Amino acid sequence: MKRLFQLLWNNNFTLLFIFLWSISIYLVVLNNRFQQVYVVNSSNRVAASILESMHEVSEYLSLKETNISLSRENAELRSRLASNFYTLSVSDSSINDSLFLQQYTYMPARVVNSTINRRNNYLTLDKGSRHGIKPDMGVISSDGVVGIVKDVSEHYCTVMSLLHKNSRVSARFKKSNYFGSVVWNGEDSREAELLEVAKHVKFKKGDTLVTTVFSTVFPEGVPVGTVSGYELKNDANFFEIDLKLATDYARLTHVYIVKNLLKDEQRKLEMESTTSDDN
Repeated sequence: MKRLFQLLWNNNFTLLFIFLWSISIYLVVLNNRFQQVYVVNSSNRVAASILESMHEVSEYLSLKETNISLSRENAELRSRLASNFYTLSVSDSSINDSLFLQQYTYMPARVVNSTINRRNNYLTLDKGSRHGIKPDMGVISSDGVVGIVKDVSEHYCTVMSLLHKNSRVSARFKKSNYFGSVVWNGEDSREAELLEVAKHVKFKKGDTLVTTVFSTVFPEGVPVGTVSGYELKNDANFFEIDLKLATDYARLTHVYIVKNLLKDEQRKLEMESTTSDDN
């Protein structure tokens, strides 16, 4: 306390000047309309600036909740796309009756761990068996195909991404419908290869590849990548095609787990047909 009084005493002239200067400013503003308007406008600008800054900080802090909400909304909207419904129709010259059966549903999930620089890469998602997740479910992002669920625990699941030596996805040219198999080249996380495309197929650099109807894991039409280059060697029957993957795994944070509601029925029927042929 003694030091405080000493400090005030040592600066008494300065403090007196500031006090008198403040009183003079107050009196000038109080007795002049122009100065009153100027001070009010200035204070409003300062207050507005402070409130705007506080609002921006609040918006930034709520980004996590906003992203979760948007993911849920996008999952709901994806479930309503026409490509996610199996069509039942009966038609002749006088009857045209169509019914739609939901085939695919989507669950938003968050990526909690991932790798991109190994020969076999995986992602870990924050959804597990308690959320209804099972092995062999497809995983996509807002950009395209991500991978397939491999192992599941109560609260988490691992996903074998396209960046895996055993990953293989059926994909077709969006324009021509010719198809092949997409495999990772084991090098760049943004690049893959398209195999089994015959030399008579017409395409060009920049053409888009999407998933085919042959998959029981992914809905048809999900982006896989675009042609970044190709080569047809002498006497070869198939192209060597390079793709730029649609999904950027290095920036992947939110995904959708796809459930095919008719997959078990299709696989059971195909297995029965295979068994009867063997017998």
